[in-house]
Amino acid sequence: MTEKRVNTVRLQRIAKAYWETGALFAAIDLDVFTHIDGGANTVPSLGAAVKIGDLNAERLLDALAGLELVTRSPDGVYANAADVERFLVQGKRGYAGAWMTFMREKWGDWGRLSEVLLSQETEPLGMYDDLTVESARTYHKATYSIGMGAARKFHREVDLTGRKRIMDLGGGSGAYCIVGAQTWPGLEAVVLDLPPVVTVAREFIAENGMSDRVTAEPCDFTKGPFPAGCDVAIQASNLPIYDRATWLHVVAMVFDALEPGGEYHLIGETLNDDRMGPIAPSLWGLYEAIPRSIGHAHTNAECVGYLEAAGFRDITVTEFIPETLTRISGRKPG
Repeated sequence: MTEKRVNTVRLQRIAKAYWETGALFAAIDLDVFTHIDGGANTVPSLGAAVKIGDLNAERLLDALAGLELVTRSPDGVYANAADVERFLVQGKRGYAGAWMTFMREKWGDWGRLSEVLLSQETEPLGMYDDLTVESARTYHKATYSIGMGAARKFHREVDLTGRKRIMDLGGGSGAYCIVGAQTWPGLEAVVLDLPPVVTVAREFIAENGMSDRVTAEPCDFTKGPFPAGCDVAIQASNLPIYDRATWLHVVAMVFDALEPGGEYHLIGETLNDDRMGPIAPSLWGLYEAIPRSIGHAHTNAECVGYLEAAGFRDITVTEFIPETLTRISGRKPG
């Protein structure tokens, strides 16, 4: 049997991955998927609708088809792939175009990553060191839609019947608290985040008509203090920003602050215990070099260890978003 010859195909695909990103961003910028959904689903009709002409429409559609973002019938009619139809068509509840492009400003930084790694510089809060209300508003407008979707999923999967008050550490737009109050009668919640983010969270809370049961308060959750009277704590999508020592400290503070019998849910971009993937959490860990944070990727076992060290019991590890987010949950005895 002849051994399969090694080639460069995989390496070339990785080296030119930014070409794929560019094609996706162009399609989002031009609202290509929305136009296809609306009937501009041939080369001539799409070229006219987005004002790029037949030649460029053909070029772009060929690329999107190669990326399996659209399909093409034998007579030249295009249709959106299922995930594109759900998340990249303007006007649909799950539209996530802003989320897909919100890190675009970091594009150039990845091209000089070797320089960043060689500098070995760190800042306590990384990208959050110079946060303003306006930058927080831009960031969370981009993440709000996907955050609300994640929050709805969380509250479908986690039964908070009988719980009294949530604290969401680093809660951003307040999605988990807003959906929690909408889902569980009588449940109150408080979003804890940096002062510029709190201003924005209060806007989203008011927009959803939840200001009577959901509040937002300034708090650096690496320092505290945390509010009393909470029997649920949630932390979502900020795991790679901090190192192991910080997480040990934070989880211990959460344990101390929770009411006896309270529950903690750490939802993060975790690696498998052998640190061989998944790729999304590993790249989030690597990204933290760019804003010069102290963070990195953490494994499931490490996160379980943080909860065990604090005193949590009945710890479970549950896949939340496949190959992206995992929910590590524990209960405070009492």
